[in-house]
Amino acid sequence: MADQDRIQLLQGTLDLLVLQTLVFGEQHGHGIATAIQRTSEDVLLVDHGSLYPALQRLERAGLISSDWGTSDNNRRARYYKLTRTGRARLTAETGKWEKMVRAVSRVLKPGKQEA
Repeated sequence: MADQDRIQLLQGTLDLLVLQTLVFGEQHGHGIATAIQRTSEDVLLVDHGSLYPALQRLERAGLISSDWGTSDNNRRARYYKLTRTGRARLTAETGKWEKMVRAVSRVLKPGKQEA
């Protein structure tokens, strides 16, 4: 996919996607970025300059925790995992996100009704 077809993520959206990615288990930063990009079929581009501040913000908020470990290529890496508080926030924010998507869709396509 061409770079111009990829979508940069807004802060709140990135936070939500990071939390969702960590539902499947702990992961280092590059792994989180790769998982989001792969799962979105290369539509969502996670800039590392946005990712690492997001990880720090989520950790300060108690939504994720981290420990140092060794990556697959034998490098030292910080591994992040979802906390109980993070899981609860993910559930709440997912509901809000879905409501917003439905509302935006109604505005963009006002004649189309949901089945």
